[in-house]
Parts: sequence; C-alpha cells; structure tokens
Amino acid sequence: MQVRAQGDAQSRAPHAEASVPPSAGSPYGGQAHRAGASHGGAPDPRIAGYDLAAEAADRSADANGSGPGTGAAGPTGPAASTGPADPAGPPHPQAPGGPAEPPAQPPATPTAPAAPPSPTASSAEHQTPAQGTGICALCHAGTVTGDGYCENCGHAQPRERDHMERELPGVAAVTDRGHRHHRNEDFFAVAEGALPDGSPAVLAIVCDGVSSASRPDDASAAASGVAARSLLAALPGGTHPQRAMHDAILAAAKSVNALAAGPNQAQQHDPYRQQNAPACTFVGAVVGGGLLVIGWVGDSRAYWVPDDRSAPAVRLTEDDSWAAQMVANNLMSEAEAYADDRAHAITGWLGADAYELEPHTASFKPDGPGVVVVCTDGLWNYAEAAEQLAAVLPGDAHDRPLHSARTLVAHALAGGGHDNVTVAVVPFPAPSGRAGSA
Repeated sequence: MQVRAQGDAQSRAPHAEASVPPSAGSPYGGQAHRAGASHGGAPDPRIAGYDLAAEAADRSADANGSGPGTGAAGPTGPAASTGPADPAGPPHPQAPGGPAEPPAQPPATPTAPAAPPSPTASSAEHQTPAQGTGICALCHAGTVTGDGYCENCGHAQPRERDHMERELPGVAAVTDRGHRHHRNEDFFAVAEGALPDGSPAVLAIVCDGVSSASRPDDASAAASGVAARSLLAALPGGTHPQRAMHDAILAAAKSVNALAAGPNQAQQHDPYRQQNAPACTFVGAVVGGGLLVIGWVGDSRAYWVPDDRSAPAVRLTEDDSWAAQMVANNLMSEAEAYADDRAHAITGWLGADAYELEPHTASFKPDGPGVVVVCTDGLWNYAEAAEQLAAVLPGDAHDRPLHSARTLVAHALAGGGHDNVTVAVVPFPAPSGRAGSA
C-alpha cells in the first residue's frame, strides 16, 4: 500500500458518481451507526471469515473505553460486494434513477455458510502455527518464539492471514501477502444477505491497510467487517442498497477512527509507525435485485467484465490518488501522471487523520451477465486497464468465481508480487444455487 498524499483531497470524476438515495426513517448517516452497533463485536455467522478477528475487535473496543456498540472493532472478515451494474451497457455505465422502493418487511435470515475455523492465536496479526514450541517451517531447526519468529534463522513463520480464501454462493475472494511484505495488511469480507422481498443480496468488501500508518492490518480488518455487518443489517429493512453502502462506509470509517483512540496503543503495536493513525482504503460491491452498487474511498478498485467478451470491460471506480488528481485537473496526461513517483500516493482514506470523508457510491444496472472484480492495487498494478484485467480473467468466471480470484492473484504474484494482493469476484446476477468453483 502507498503512503498518503499531503494536500487537499481531489474532486472525483463525475461519471462514476450517483446521488445517494435518502435513508428510510433515519437522519443522514444515522442508520450506519445503528446498524454497526446492533451487532457489537460478536462474530456474525453470515460473514465468511469474520471470526478471524472478532476477538481482537472486542479487545480493541474495551481498550479504547468504548463498548461493542461503538463500532470500534478490530480485524474482521472479508468484505461484501455486489455484481457490476451497467445501465446502458458495459462501456459507459451510468447511475440509474434509482429502483423502486422495496417492501418494508424483511425476509428470514438466509442459511448461514459454514464459518472458517477460528484462529488459535489471540491476535489476527500473529497467526503462527506453533508459538514457542513448534519447529520453524523454513529452516526446520529453530524453535518458534512467542512473537512468531524462528530463534535460529530469524524468519517470521507463515500466518493464517498470509493467504486466505473464502467462497459463498455468488461470491469468492482470495488474499495473499505477496513476495515483498512481511505481513498481509489487506483484508476482505464476503457475505450473503437478503432484500425485503426475500431475494438474495451478495456483498464483498476489500480494504487495503496504509503501510505508512500504524496498525494497517487492524484497520483493514476492522473496516471490512464493520461494513459487512452494516450492510447485512440495513438491506433486509428496506434501505436502498446505495444508501446502505454509503452508511456502511461511514460505519467502517468510525471503526478505524476508534483504533487511534488510545494514544499509546500505536507505539506498543508498532514502534516505527506511531506518528500516523491507523488507516485503510475501501471498496465494496453489493449485487441484488437486478442492481449493482459500488462504494469506495482510496485507490482500491472495482471492474465490470461482461460474460460476452466482445463487449468492453469497464472500471467502475475513480482513484483517490495523486495521479488521478493531476489528470482530473488537466495538469498532466495520464501517462505522465502514472509515470511519476508520486502516482500512487492516495488522497482519500479511512482513518482519524483523513481529510473530510467523501464516500463515493454508484449504482448500475447491467444489461447482461458478467462479473464484478473488487481488488486492491496489489492486483491492478499488474493489470491496470479494464481490458488487461479482462484478458487475465478466465472466461468461465461467472460460474467459477473462486478459480477466477485465484487466477488473478496468481497473475499478480507471477508479475512480482510487490504488494499484498486481494481479489473478490462477484457474478451478476447472483447464482441461484451454491457455486462450486474450486
């Protein structure tokens, strides 16, 4: 992940923006707070991987003096996303006028997917196979100490978070530490929910911790889990998906802000990064009811790739980055801006020291089947243009989302793997049955 840029945040490209529908019976931004608070820090079985960090979330909330209802959660499971939506066709998606308001009566909670095994370690950052007693997995000679390092060769041991995969009906996600970073600071959450009429809604959230900040791994995990819980609480009650996404981003931001509440915690966690508050980027997708909703802050992206590959693929988000700012203000060409060393410095993020938060949301209605790819820059650095990413994505991505997510991650690793890489693949429309894509 890049460092944060200094200066004013840029204005975003208008074509990817859409007005946020009013929330049902709540003041602006209020529903997100209530949605996040209603679950506290307890694991939600509908969110795959959430239990990986729920315990750390509770401890963070307690340490900050805020109860579980404040949204001060620690790391949480992979994010929720929806399929791509393109009203007039994939090349130039435009925000629809807004679907009809769904019935107010929420359906029964869908069957919960099998939750992944709970970690044995007490912190999501240190998922070591054998702390203090095991043999090093690399040199096979030294003993692994309590902090997860071999006392013989000094190497860190593999952690559960180094590589994670999750698959639910209609969505799959993969994250990998990459070849250069000592830990994985990305996180994701994927989940199944329902709309008021009982039809399925699938979501995926992907967050990228800012490496120059303290506790970037905790920031990404907290934001993704809180956002997923917020969406799962709001969608069945009749909140428009675009409003629900907007409020979920606000709830995620609040959870990241809470990580900075303790003045001494950053130094204890990482003595080299205590000057910057925890921070991360955010991108999420929700697919349901014939609608694709995207929300983002930062430079994590969403792409739409139609099943008909004769139609063009489209990037659905605009980066909050130095390079995008230069291009938007006509100060540089795109080629010049992205060749600059400052290109990937972000101008928008979730965190206590962020500029005024401006969640971006957009709604689309694709005119045919396809998939939404939600990812961090660890992938798009190796396939930046939509047509490049589509060329790597398998042709059967709609039917095999997990295989497709693995393929995209493998592409980034083969290209160098200089950063953590996280990818979620969400078919549109959501499959009616369980996907078997492995």
